Amino acid sequence: MILIACTLAFVIISLDITVVNVALERIRSALDTSVTGLQWVVNAYTLAFASLLLTTGSLGDRFGQKPMMIAGLLLFTVASIGCGLAGSIETLIAARILQGVAAALCVPSSLALINITFSDRKARAKAIGVWAGTASIALGAGPIIGGLLVDHLGWPSIFLINIPFGLAGIWLTLVYAPNSMKPLARGLDMAGQVLGALALAGLATGFVESGQYGWGHPIVLSGFAIFAISGGCFLCVEARSREPMLPLTLFKSASITASSLIGLLLNFGYYGVMFAISLYFQSAKGCPPLTAGLAFLPMTAVLSIVNFASGSITARYGARLPIYIGLTLAGIGYLSLSAIGQETPYGLIMAALMVIGIGMALTVPAVSVVLMDGAEPARAGIASGLFNTARQVGGVIGVGVFGSLLAGGGSELVAGIRLAFILSGSGTILALIIAIFGLRSTHGEVIRCSTRP
Repeated sequence: MILIACTLAFVIISLDITVVNVALERIRSALDTSVTGLQWVVNAYTLAFASLLLTTGSLGDRFGQKPMMIAGLLLFTVASIGCGLAGSIETLIAARILQGVAAALCVPSSLALINITFSDRKARAKAIGVWAGTASIALGAGPIIGGLLVDHLGWPSIFLINIPFGLAGIWLTLVYAPNSMKPLARGLDMAGQVLGALALAGLATGFVESGQYGWGHPIVLSGFAIFAISGGCFLCVEARSREPMLPLTLFKSASITASSLIGLLLNFGYYGVMFAISLYFQSAKGCPPLTAGLAFLPMTAVLSIVNFASGSITARYGARLPIYIGLTLAGIGYLSLSAIGQETPYGLIMAALMVIGIGMALTVPAVSVVLMDGAEPARAGIASGLFNTARQVGGVIGVGVFGSLLAGGGSELVAGIRLAFILSGSGTILALIIAIFGLRSTHGEVIRCSTRP
């Protein structure tokens, strides 16, 4: 029941990352907004989510994972109501920001609760496989579900559908979730929290706005400058703080460092590809939104099957084997699409996307297991926050970079998509290299953590 609660939370959070894309035209018509307004509808959620994950991971370790999970689900439900009832673009963007804050409260706590509940390593691997795998399915299914809901119930339904799932998650967490361990009695690292959020927001803004304004625009350059200055100050503060939000000693663990880098590179490719292929089907192929969403159905089906098998594979053979195989398959899938053209048959595109889906489904749950095995129990929340921050930042960078590549139309769009797949494949190969060399000491870390009293 705890696993169901944690999975429900992660599913609705992941779904809201991609479900909104197919509703943008209806939102523009209903709220009389511009393309810039629509971009902020998409970006406000991810920016808030990515910027606050480190902070909320630390709060979970301080105040307890159960209270953070309940608070996050409650806020997400309220914010979803606000999105569905929004009468102006400003109200919708504000509600999307609240959704991002709530998502940041839920995700680290949900993974930490699973880590606390399932003490047996094999059981924990299977549970994390279900948790991460189901969320990956939700990401892939977002365009399909969104297209169906928008066509039959209108654009507000993509947000209002969260209400029953949010309420169910709150009830399950209240009744079944443990109070975890004794919360850490330490103060809040306010300077670190502000600087960390500011640095991530600057990085995300620089990459996201580059697609609209170009790399040399003052807004883009200012975003990167804020990231560089705030990021440097953040590292200095964390290194000297007695109670840091992000203990830099976490990076002494090869599994945590490698997992975070792999998570960033995975989402860079996957989020970017979701964005690029959606645009390709609608702009280059001329498909309507629902048809473009349904084009992802084979990939989503493969994700569903392999995701649930991944936990069992990891429990039986260890995490490194599915990571190596998964990253290899994903890299092959990305690079095979580097020659895509306007007349490329649908079957060939789907075959490559299915290979990518299999690779992602094998890798993400296994990387999550590696991360949790390498974390001290008292630091499970912040380790989870670091991992998910890396993933969300990777996604924001991917969409931002790919958006700048796809800014043109016609042949420029197709050329940009080809380059996007080359970048995705290259990032996945880099992730594989990191896994091969960075996870060598993971086995020892797993033994120490799993045998600790």
